[in-house]
Amino acid sequence: MRILKVSLTAIFIISILGSCSQKQPSLPKPKPVNFAKGADIGWLPQMEASGYRFYDSNGTQKPCLQLLKDRGINTIRLRVWVNPSNDSINGHCSKAETIAMALRAKEMGMRIMIDFHYSDSWADPSKQTKPAAWNAHNFTTLLNDVYAHTFDVVDGLRAAGVTPEWVQIGNEIIGGMLWPDGSTNNFAQLVQLINKGYEATKAVDPNIKVVVHIDQGNNNARFRWFFDNINSYGAKYDVIGASYYPFWINSDYTATINDLGNNLKDMANRYDKEVMVVEVGGDFTLVQNTYDMLAAVINAVRNVPNNKGLGVIYWEPEGEKSWSGYQLNCWLTNGKPSPALNAFKN
Repeated sequence: MRILKVSLTAIFIISILGSCSQKQPSLPKPKPVNFAKGADIGWLPQMEASGYRFYDSNGTQKPCLQLLKDRGINTIRLRVWVNPSNDSINGHCSKAETIAMALRAKEMGMRIMIDFHYSDSWADPSKQTKPAAWNAHNFTTLLNDVYAHTFDVVDGLRAAGVTPEWVQIGNEIIGGMLWPDGSTNNFAQLVQLINKGYEATKAVDPNIKVVVHIDQGNNNARFRWFFDNINSYGAKYDVIGASYYPFWINSDYTATINDLGNNLKDMANRYDKEVMVVEVGGDFTLVQNTYDMLAAVINAVRNVPNNKGLGVIYWEPEGEKSWSGYQLNCWLTNGKPSPALNAFKN
């Protein structure tokens, strides 16, 4: 009988413990450790070649990539142009230079995104100029051009030992790309061009995520219009990329940051896609404001449900104003990183 009593007592205790454990509140999900904190640094090789020097906050000269890594940057985005000029600001970024820069970044432990502009220089909402070598090609040949160029660069990266994690097909293509053939006046043709880039990328490595990117990440109507249309024609992509520049829409970030967050959540839910802010920037003279804006953008992307918010990338933080003329860099005039970049440490 004593043995029976001990057994019943044990059963009672176990049942009580089990009941208590079932009532414990669930712990919050940990933040994903692979959140991308990035910098687009296409100007860096030219800056170095021109003799520009980078310094840590204590005045010690250091490589730019190390300074970025020290501030939490773990991802590098690199643009690639088809046949660029040698102009220091508006050229370079060829296949060979892109591969060399990607290798340097990989050696620093960085993740890589490649941004195809499909032009010989800048492509953005105001211009999507065909590469000169493709200008006389008909649409069928243009499709082959996109596939061949995309495959050539991505496969060149792979062969060099640095397979990118993301490949972006077109840059800020709210009006399409490779005008006039791929204009949004003809979504059917635009989608064929996007899909050729997608197919070429996946032929190199099916694990690479393909990004389609437009501007004004706070503008939900703009995003719905564009992605509803490309989806209706069968566009192939994995990630929705957004630019967010309060400066260019003449507004402080505080007026639009909630719109950005809501739009990113809507994109993830409406299209079942992952999302990223692949370009962001603030006025380099407004250090605290830019820090606060970056912290808010990072928070907005992190708050996209189901870990579908992949990361945030600053566009040309190292492009100091005296060298680049660019107001939205994130560097000080003494060659030191702006304290605003410390937002990436969190």
